[in-house]
This record gives sequence, structure tokens and C-alpha cells, in this order.
Amino acid sequence: MSTKYKFHNPDGAYFVSFAIVNWYNLFTQEVYFNVLIDCVNYLRKHKGMELYAYCFMPNHVHMVFGSKTGEPSNLMRDFKGYTAKQLIEVVKGNPNDNRKDLIIGMFKKAGRFKSNIKNYQVWQHESHPIEVYSKKFVRQKVNYIHKNPVVAGLCRFPEDYIYSSARNYAEKQIVMEIDMMDSY
Repeated sequence: MSTKYKFHNPDGAYFVSFAIVNWYNLFTQEVYFNVLIDCVNYLRKHKGMELYAYCFMPNHVHMVFGSKTGEPSNLMRDFKGYTAKQLIEVVKGNPNDNRKDLIIGMFKKAGRFKSNIKNYQVWQHESHPIEVYSKKFVRQKVNYIHKNPVVAGLCRFPEDYIYSSARNYAEKQIVMEIDMMDSY
């Protein structure tokens, strides 16, 4: 069994990336982004998540986070599990998304032959946690996260993308509080 991508240090901070199944561009409406934001806010307030950087892209998520309780893998499990359930409900009930049957069908098909999934699979299983072990490495990962929407052509400058902590560090209007890093 590979040990390369695991949460080895319970007190460490980790860079994680994970995507919607089939890299589908689910996050095209504010209502879907709000599911991610609400979940992070809950985990920060009630489960000890420390969020240092993030970017919610149309089909994937990047974060640098840690756990005050020494349980980063539980936070990742809770985040992916809760948001999957909520996203399914929000998609089903969204009158403004004409893709809803396609999306739900894709989630159902993705989960059909997985023994650990009951009905739907929203997220790809991988999250590839990589411990950020130095200030230089943290800066590298945070810069990568913040530049992701620029590289994707979604904005001109990192701080222009609404669903990114680049706005927190640039002291612009934000959609979500984070735990600011002094060394960034």
C-alpha cells in the first residue's frame, strides 16, 4: 500500500487538491460555491479546521489547511462527505440549472460500481495530501493555488477571483474568513 499521499503528521498543515468526478464544471453558480463555503465555515467553527489558503475552481478545489485537533484526515472526510450530500440536494432542487439531470446522472453512474458508495459519487477519491513543511514550500503552494484561476483564464490577477484566499491576503472583499499566515 502506498504511503506517499497520507496525513502522516496530525499537527501538520497540508496542501490538498481534489476534483469533481470526470472533472465536470459543477461550480458555475453561486449556490454551489455556497455549499463549499458553508462547510468550511462549519469545520472551522466546530471541528478545528485551520484554513490558510484556498481556491474553489469550477471543477476542483485547492486548500492548505491544518487541524487544531490533530485529525486532518477526518476534516477531509467530513468536507467531502458533507459537501457531496449537500451538492446532490442543491443540484436536484436548483430550478436555475438546466444541467441537473445530466449532473445527477453522472454522479449516479460514477458511484454505481463502487463498493464504498451507496448511490452517488460527487468527488474523485484522491485528495493527495502533501504536508507543507517549510515557509518556502508553503509560499510555493499558496502561489500555485492563487494563480490557478489566472492560468485557467478566469481572471487577470489572482485577487480578482472571488472564490480564492488571494482576496484575503490582498485585503479585498472576501466570501470566507481564513486563518492568515504570517509567513506568506
